[in-house]
Amino acid sequence: MNGDTAAQTPTGTDHTAQGGVGVPVLADQPSPAVPGPRTPGAEGPAARPAWLHRLARYGYTAPPAAAPAERLAPPMPDGPRVTPARVAPSPLLLRLGIPVPQGLWSWLCRWAGWLGPLAVALFAGALRFSGLGQPHAIIFDETYYAKDAYALWHGGYEISWPEGANEQIMAGGAVPYRPEASYVVHPPVGKWIIGAGEQLFGMNPFGWRFAVALLGTLSVLMVARIARRLFRNTLLGCVAGLLLAVDGLHFVLSRSALLDLVVMFWILAAFGFLLLDRDHTRARLAARLDGVADAAAAQRLNLGWRPYRIAAGVCVGLTCATKWSGLYVAAAFGLMTVLWDAGARRLAGAGRPYLGTLVRDAVPAFVSIVVVSAVVYVTSWWGWFASSNLPGRGGYGRDWAVGRSTDYPWIPEGLRALWHYHSTVYDFHTHLSDPHTYQSNPWSWLVLGRPVSFFYESPKQGQAGCTASECAREVLGIGTPLLWWAGVVALAYCLWRWAARRDWRAGAVLCGLAAGYLPWFAYQQRTIFLFYAVAFVPFVVLAVTMLVGALIGPAGASRDRRIIGSSAAGLLVLLIVWNFLFFHPLYTGQTIPMEDWRRRMWFDSWI
Repeated sequence: MNGDTAAQTPTGTDHTAQGGVGVPVLADQPSPAVPGPRTPGAEGPAARPAWLHRLARYGYTAPPAAAPAERLAPPMPDGPRVTPARVAPSPLLLRLGIPVPQGLWSWLCRWAGWLGPLAVALFAGALRFSGLGQPHAIIFDETYYAKDAYALWHGGYEISWPEGANEQIMAGGAVPYRPEASYVVHPPVGKWIIGAGEQLFGMNPFGWRFAVALLGTLSVLMVARIARRLFRNTLLGCVAGLLLAVDGLHFVLSRSALLDLVVMFWILAAFGFLLLDRDHTRARLAARLDGVADAAAAQRLNLGWRPYRIAAGVCVGLTCATKWSGLYVAAAFGLMTVLWDAGARRLAGAGRPYLGTLVRDAVPAFVSIVVVSAVVYVTSWWGWFASSNLPGRGGYGRDWAVGRSTDYPWIPEGLRALWHYHSTVYDFHTHLSDPHTYQSNPWSWLVLGRPVSFFYESPKQGQAGCTASECAREVLGIGTPLLWWAGVVALAYCLWRWAARRDWRAGAVLCGLAAGYLPWFAYQQRTIFLFYAVAFVPFVVLAVTMLVGALIGPAGASRDRRIIGSSAAGLLVLLIVWNFLFFHPLYTGQTIPMEDWRRRMWFDSWI
C-alpha cells in the first residue's frame, strides 16, 4: 500500500505487446531507495539488498536499476504521447492473412487504451440493459428505494406510502403520493440517482433500474481504465473490465434499484481519482528531480494543487451520502494516499520521507478527503433542509430542534435536528438483528456461502413460458462462482506480493477490499446480506487480473513459459465467462424447468 514500489517498465516498453504484468523476472521489484542524493547508475553491488547477492550465486543477473524519475513516473503502455505515429504491422495478423491498412493499424494501436475498455463497456451495457424491465415486478428492497426516490424528486424528502401502493404502481395508474414524512435510515444520494431514471422513463421497473444499470456499465469502463493504469497494460485492463462485466453479483445489482451498486460506483471512482493523483503528483516530482535523486528537494518539496485528490474526496462524500459504510472508505483511502506520498518522497531520495509527508502532505490530504467529503455529505441533505420545519409539514425530524433549548445555540437548528436524526439512525443500524431467511455472515461472503433471492416464482406448465410440468423463475443475488473462488486465491497472492515483495499495486487492491469488507466483521450480530459485498467486487476483479498477469508471466520469460502461462490465463477467463452464462437464467429471472434450476443449486445453502 505504500508508494515505495512503482510499476516499473523500461522506457518505451509497450506492455500491451508483452501481455504480462511486469517485465523481466523481478524487474517489477523496487530498486533499493537510498537515504541521500544519488545519480543514475550510482548503485553498485554494495547498494543491492542481500537477497540479490544470494541469487547472484546461482547465476541471476539483476536488471539495471531505472533512474528515480522513471521509477516515479513509469510510462503508460500506449496512447497519443507514447505510441509512435507509425506502428509495425502485427505478426499475428500477417500470419492469419488479415490485411490492415498501415494508417488504421497505427491509429488503433494509439487509441487502444480507450477503444478496448469502451468495447468491453459496450458489451457490459448490452448485457445489463437487455430486458432491464424484467421481471416486471418490485423485487426485494426496490419496495423501499424506488418509492423513496420518487418522493425525493417530488417533495425533497421521503414519505409514508399508503397500503397497496405497490399494487397501484405496478398497475400503471396514478402514483399514490402523499406528503406525510417517513423515517428512513439511509442518506439520499443513491435514491436521487434512482429517481433520475424514474423522471426519464416513468415510475416502472425499467425507469427505477435505468440509472443503476448505467452506473453498472460505467463502472466496467472505469475498472478497465483503472486496471490499465495500475498494471501499465491495456490487455489486462480489458481483462479486468470483462471479468467485472460477467460477475453475477455486479450484474444482478446493476439491474436492481438498490443502493449498494451506487456505493460500489463511488468507491471505485474515488479509487480511480486517487490513482490519477498518484501518477500526476509523481510525474511533477520526477520533473523537479530532472533525473537525479535530491534529498533536500524531496524532503521539502510542496506537491502542489491536487484536483484529482479533491475529486476523490467528493466521491467519498457521495459514497457516505449513499450509505454510511463510506466512512470506512474515507479512512482507508486517506491513509493510502498519505502512504503513497511518503513512498514518492522516499523514492525521490528524501532521508526522512514520513516526516516530510506528515509536515507537508497529511493536512492537505485530510482536507481533501475528510473535510471535502463531510461538506458533500451535509450538502446532499439539501432537500430535507429545504423542507418546512413546521410540525408535520417537512422531512422526518426536521422540526426537532425548533424551540428546543441547547448548550450550543450557535449551531443552526437544522444541523442540530440532522444530528439528532443521525443519532437515532446509528442506533437503528447497530441494533438491527431481526432474523432474515437470506442473511449471511461476512466470513462466508468470499466463497458465496449464502446468496440472496431477490425474486422467485414457480410457474406451472403453460404459465410465464413454462414448457415443463414445473418451472422456476428466480433472480438470485450471487457472484459468478468461479470468479469469486479464483478471487480467494488471487487475494492470497496479492497479500504475498504486498507483504513479501512490497508491491504497491497489490497493497492498493487490498486496501480497496479492506475498506469495503473488513468493517462488516464488527457487525456480525447485525442482519447483513451477501449483496453488500458488491462494494468490493471491483477489487476482487483487480486481484484476479493481477493473478492472470502472473500466469502469463514476465516479458523476459521463455517462449514455452509464456505459451503455457497464456493458455492457463486464457482458460481461466473462458471458464469464468462460461460460468456466468451457465447462471445467466438465474440472474435475469428467466423461466427454466425446475430440473435445470436444481442443477444450478450447487449447495444446499443456495436454496
